[in-house]
Amino acid sequence: MMRCGTALACALCALLAPVPVAAQAVLPEPPHPVVPVLLVPGWFNTGESFEKLQARLRVAGWPPEWVAAITFEKPTGGNREHALEIATAVNELLARTGAPQVDVVAHSMGGLATRLYLREHPEQVRRAVFLATPHRGTYSAYLAFGEGRAEMLPGSALLDSLDVGPPVPAGVEALTVRTPVDTHVIPGVSATLPGVEDVVVCCPAHEWITRSAEAFRVVAEFLRRRPGT
Repeated sequence: MMRCGTALACALCALLAPVPVAAQAVLPEPPHPVVPVLLVPGWFNTGESFEKLQARLRVAGWPPEWVAAITFEKPTGGNREHALEIATAVNELLARTGAPQVDVVAHSMGGLATRLYLREHPEQVRRAVFLATPHRGTYSAYLAFGEGRAEMLPGSALLDSLDVGPPVPAGVEALTVRTPVDTHVIPGVSATLPGVEDVVVCCPAHEWITRSAEAFRVVAEFLRRRPGT
């Protein structure tokens, strides 16, 4: 043990003494290079519903210009038209960033349009996250309106067409995220996809899953996941 006899010696002792492990600064691991992210809203929602998630992505290291949220011309409209708007938004994001691919985070019915888009342009998307998407329909759609209403009903022609072939194209990594207290996706298992990784977060409501800190943690970890892990 080092002992100090004078003020100067004490100062030297303080400089030379080892720093306790608990007091040492912990440097964060350098972030894995990010990919541009397109946020796709659900039925009746707009890009503003992702305001909290966008802010969290920026804090987590995504450049502001690399995160875009689309607002559909008709938020309650048909998914095929929405898929075309997604294609336009992806092309604009790729052109702005110079990146070869994007990641897509879709909420609710927006996930159905995203799956339609992926069938036409799988090469443009690296990873897709579906937040509380009614992949096999939802009985709550009987209370909705617009073209999207009929397409979200269980057994609809759109949903039957999406059931043909794999849930997402080969080469696109996917994740479903859902909440056990979802009163919009009925039954809750409809928010899952066969063979796709699924995570249940506790316990935001359907509309609040895009603002959930726990859901964001799951999404960010998935988007930052290194290839092959």
